[in-house]
Amino acid sequence: MITSNQIVAGLNIQLDEKVYRVESVNKIVAAKGTSFVRAKLKDLSTGKLIDKHFTVGQEVTEVTLQERRLEFLYIEGTNYIFLDIDNLDMIQIERKVIKEKADFLKEGVQIKAIFYGDVIFSVELPQFLELIVVKVNTTKPKVSIASASKTAVVETGAQIAVPLFIETGDIIKIDTFTKEYIQRV
Repeated sequence: MITSNQIVAGLNIQLDEKVYRVESVNKIVAAKGTSFVRAKLKDLSTGKLIDKHFTVGQEVTEVTLQERRLEFLYIEGTNYIFLDIDNLDMIQIERKVIKEKADFLKEGVQIKAIFYGDVIFSVELPQFLELIVVKVNTTKPKVSIASASKTAVVETGAQIAVPLFIETGDIIKIDTFTKEYIQRV
């Protein structure tokens, strides 16, 4: 337990059975009335930001999150099955936790998962992945100097804008954070 005076940005806390990360903190000293601490909190399960006021000295539960390395194995229904690299446990993660990152999952891709107990709050892909182009847009694009690109579908099903010289079978490097083509490998 900590007091509201000890809350700082980056701290993970638990309120009402939910886990939040503190995004920002302001300590308000009132000339008349009571002082308080105003914090902007991010709900780690939904990603929503909320504002919360704490009285000075209010007790708050600090939470320690655990980061674990997982390797993607396969999809089973709506769940994604991973192998915990450190202890070799099989772990199921629901699609709602992975969200749009599922577009870049293929067998063998290693991710970082943030756990609190047995609950997974988020997953993080490696920033760059090399994927095979399985299909390219065959229609002649209207080429202009500003945008000379076409759409390619990679082996995971994701659609990426690529330069005109990329063909089916090429291996390309993709930035998974921005979902952009980086280079041909």
